[in-house]
Amino acid sequence: MGSAQPGEVSLYDRNKELKAFDETKCGVKGVADLGAEKIPRMFVRTQDEFTQDLAYTNASRDQFQTPVIDLQNIDCRRHEIIDEIRRASMTMGFFQLVNHGIPISVTNEMIQGMRRFHEGDIEVKKQLYLKDLSEKVLYYTNNDLYVSRSANWRDTFRCRYLTPDPIDPQLLPSTCRDIIAEFGKHARNVGDTLTELLSEALGLTRDHLKGMDCAQYMNLLGQYYPACPEPELTMGTTKHSDQSFFTIVFQDQIPALQFLHQDQWVTVEPIPGTLTINIGDLIQFLSNDKFISAKHRVVANRVGPRVSVVCDYVGSLDKPTLLYPIRELISESNPPVYREATFKEYVKYCYSKGLADSRLDHFKL
Repeated sequence: MGSAQPGEVSLYDRNKELKAFDETKCGVKGVADLGAEKIPRMFVRTQDEFTQDLAYTNASRDQFQTPVIDLQNIDCRRHEIIDEIRRASMTMGFFQLVNHGIPISVTNEMIQGMRRFHEGDIEVKKQLYLKDLSEKVLYYTNNDLYVSRSANWRDTFRCRYLTPDPIDPQLLPSTCRDIIAEFGKHARNVGDTLTELLSEALGLTRDHLKGMDCAQYMNLLGQYYPACPEPELTMGTTKHSDQSFFTIVFQDQIPALQFLHQDQWVTVEPIPGTLTINIGDLIQFLSNDKFISAKHRVVANRVGPRVSVVCDYVGSLDKPTLLYPIRELISESNPPVYREATFKEYVKYCYSKGLADSRLDHFKL
């Protein structure tokens, strides 16, 4: 695989390089393990991507900070917590949670479980290297590999954890099977609580979003970002918004997650035991743009590997989940911004465009 400088005119067959990489089924870790001092050309961002980044700057650590919301004594402080979530969801689309109920021992072991999988037996990983995103358990690198302008320096383990039919534990790799089962129980509780709080923050009844299946389907992802020899030329995850109602993230201690606020990249500081929450496209859609789905990214690092665990609460691909601006939030002075669409239609459009492209604009009236 060749290397290149940013924006260099391609003199090679990109599809051939992508296919050769894809067929190894060894992911970005397989490339990193070769010990090369330069990254393959397929990972180098295009000149357009670098040019677009010139519009943004990096915020200083004391300029903007991710709101931290404490869920302790939630029954006594519910109105205060709802107000904090409302402000964060309307202005930043990102906030962090403490005292959320997941023991730090569980989050730490979940990070280690994902690391064991990614650094484990390559033959086990190859068996899960699948293209069908409807599979309950799979491993892949860049689900938009063939439509993106440049590949991201990241491997992913994914399982469809919350569905009407619970996942068979035997489908999960032995390296992380027990901790996924343990973590999943806690994550479901946090998801249910968040769904209620977001409903109330929108001025709706506590169970409104739950009644729209906003907490019934969850994808659990273990993201693995190997150390990168040329992090300035690529991205761990390129700028995007999430195809979810909301997303729960916890990360190890390598700071890399950033969200866009007032044309500046704000780094989400990795506080031990803290969950990071971001509003997804689907809540922005349902809320008629009252809550914002912030663009965010993960920068590549010379140090690593970096590991994070992501819980995407999504719609169902197996039934016609309908998306529409919630009627109670619509008025003559606040007409609907979006047309009705099914979640399946939304996902199909997203995968046709790639991670970095705008999605919600396609569904505007």
